This record gives sequence, structure tokens and C-alpha cells, in this order.
Amino acid sequence: MEATDSGSAAEPLSASCRVRGVLGRIGDKWAIYVVDRLGDGPRRFSELLRGIDGITARMLTVTLRGLERDGIVTRTAHAAVPPRVDYALTQLGETLHTAIGQLVSWADAHLLEIEAAQAAYDGRTAEYDGAGQPCQQEAAG
Repeated sequence: MEATDSGSAAEPLSASCRVRGVLGRIGDKWAIYVVDRLGDGPRRFSELLRGIDGITARMLTVTLRGLERDGIVTRTAHAAVPPRVDYALTQLGETLHTAIGQLVSWADAHLLEIEAAQAAYDGRTAEYDGAGQPCQQEAAG
């Protein structure tokens, strides 16, 4: 970023840079899972934690905060004993859920094809090292 003529203010980030930042946040695997789960309605933190395989409480907290900051998720604290907090998609989040739903459906519909392609690729490359060079057979001895 360059300073303006006055030397005091920085140039704003370009649109492509800002879009890249947004895509980085919403394209994160945990964000995709959270938005997908919230597409069925509001959820408590513990419900999300149990419903997303492999996510830690810390990563769920970070993901929810980022989605809330971006206006995709709302956080509602209820005055109850014990305290209760619900997370839900905003209207903006609903539009993202539609797009993510298409992506998840595509992945589900093509999972077997992708796994077959991975197995074929792995079979072709098993005899090569990471640099594409044939692996040396060790002399039998």
C-alpha cells in the first residue's frame, strides 16, 4: 500500500484483494460445515460442536466469531440459568447456505468418481518419488 500525497493515509485494498479475503474466510472447511449445519435452523454451541466431526471447541469459537463479524451468523445470548447462546444464519448467511448447499450436493454426487480418480492417480504415481523421478529399487541381498 502506498501513502497518498499527504503521506498520512494508505490506499484502500483493491477489490480483488478484499474478495480474496472474504473467500478465504467463507471457503474454510469449518466455515462451510458451520453454515451447512445452521441451514437447518438455530443451534447452540454444543450442538454445533457435536455435529461437526473433528472440530475443536477453540476452532468452532474462532469460526463463529469470524462468521459473525462478516454478517453471516448472529449470536443471541438468552438470560437463562444456565446461560444459553444460540447461533443462526442471517439473511446474508442464508444466501451463502444456498451456494454451499450446491457445493455439498456436488461433492456428495461425485464422491465415488473422485475416490476412483484418486486411487487411479495414486496407483500411477506409487512408483515415483515426489519429484516425478522413478524410485530406486533396493538391491535384494
